[in-house]
Amino acid sequence: MKIEFAPLNIPMRRRLQTAAVLQWVFSFLALAQCCLAAFVLMALSDWWIVALLYAGWLWLDWDTPTTGGRRSHLVRNWTVWEYFRDYFPLTLIKTVDLDPKKNYIFGFHPHGVLVAGAFGNFCTEATGFSRLFPGLRSHLLMLPFWFRVPFFRDYIMCGGLVSSSKSSLSYLVSRPEGGNVAVIAVGGAPEALDARPGALTLQVKNRKGFIKLALKHGAQLVPVFSFGENELFDQMDNPDGSPLRRLQNRLQSLMGISIPLFHARGVFQYSFGLIPYRKPIHTVVGKPIPVSQTPSPSAEDIDHFHGVYLQNLIELFEQNKLSYGLEENQHLTFI
Repeated sequence: MKIEFAPLNIPMRRRLQTAAVLQWVFSFLALAQCCLAAFVLMALSDWWIVALLYAGWLWLDWDTPTTGGRRSHLVRNWTVWEYFRDYFPLTLIKTVDLDPKKNYIFGFHPHGVLVAGAFGNFCTEATGFSRLFPGLRSHLLMLPFWFRVPFFRDYIMCGGLVSSSKSSLSYLVSRPEGGNVAVIAVGGAPEALDARPGALTLQVKNRKGFIKLALKHGAQLVPVFSFGENELFDQMDNPDGSPLRRLQNRLQSLMGISIPLFHARGVFQYSFGLIPYRKPIHTVVGKPIPVSQTPSPSAEDIDHFHGVYLQNLIELFEQNKLSYGLEENQHLTFI
């Protein structure tokens, strides 16, 4: 394989953009393991009293990820996220105003490999979420497992990440004062296994839990499509039924997380590595679907609003696809 190295005279700003994305990839793939190792080593060292105090704090703070988390305005506005935004670049597009007195569930599509668009738009202020949607607070839902890791849980909560448990989502969208936005990557871990350039297949046909909770609490449903999300990484071929896919599905059933074997470019060369390609991401927030509170929604209610949601998602995609690099004959597929 011929290796294409990056030129030496790259402007400093582009180098800083690459560094910002590198730290994000590291945070996503390895920071939790490093935090856990640091806690164990601290507990076994002369600093064991610090580990003990933190364990006490962890016990007292255990429910915070399911009760709105602990956002940090400072962390969300770090300069590093501006470099992260400019690397792709990443853009957040508003189609309509949203009433800050209501609660919302944003259905984010597609999941992609590392959910870069959801993180950059809803866990930082780099693309201006608070400016575009004044009075709203965004919370990206993440697997509960990660909020059990010492130190790491505190860091990710600073950006607005919260547990994806049912109780966590219910807490956010049931606040009477409104203003909460719960962002859900609806396709979840299984969809990440199909994330590759050109992919437009969404795992959403049987995803109805968020519809049920929206009905139960009267939260408005908002489809969100992130154009370019699947263009960031290549992935090893893993068609359904292949040995690799069976192994990935087995690991996912055991651990709750998917393990896509992805690759893109490196830091100093463009031929291989885990740094995403520089491809633009345009995240378009659609119009809200009015939902009346139904404390005990029937299966018919859920199916009706699920169908309405899918139709609105299709319309959002079709209305914007030509503006963001897709062809007229490209359409979404739901499985």
